[in-house]
Amino acid sequence: MKIKLIQGAFGKEDAVSLLTQIIHVKIKFHENKIQKSHNEEDIKMRESRIKQLQKELYELRSAVNSITGIVYLDSTIEVGKNNSQKENRLKNNYVAN
Repeated sequence: MKIKLIQGAFGKEDAVSLLTQIIHVKIKFHENKIQKSHNEEDIKMRESRIKQLQKELYELRSAVNSITGIVYLDSTIEVGKNNSQKENRLKNNYVAN
C-alpha cells in the first residue's frame, strides 16, 4: 500500500515549514521512545537517529532556500512487506523497544 503524503508546488517558506514539522514529529517520536526505554542500545540508536534527522533538516533547509521560485515536493509512504534485510533490521529494532 502506498500513501501519497505530499505532492505539489510550494513557496519556500511553506515548503520549509511543512518539511520541518514532519521531521520534528519524527524526532519527537524518538524522544518519546527514549523516555520510555530502559535499553541502552535502543537509546543510543535513537539519539543517533535524532542527530541524523537534525543534520538532514539543516541540509534540507539550505537546499530549499537555494531554490529560486516554486519548490516541488513529492513524498510517498510505502507500507508493506520489505526485503528480508530491511525486515530483519526492523524486527530487531521492534524487539528492542
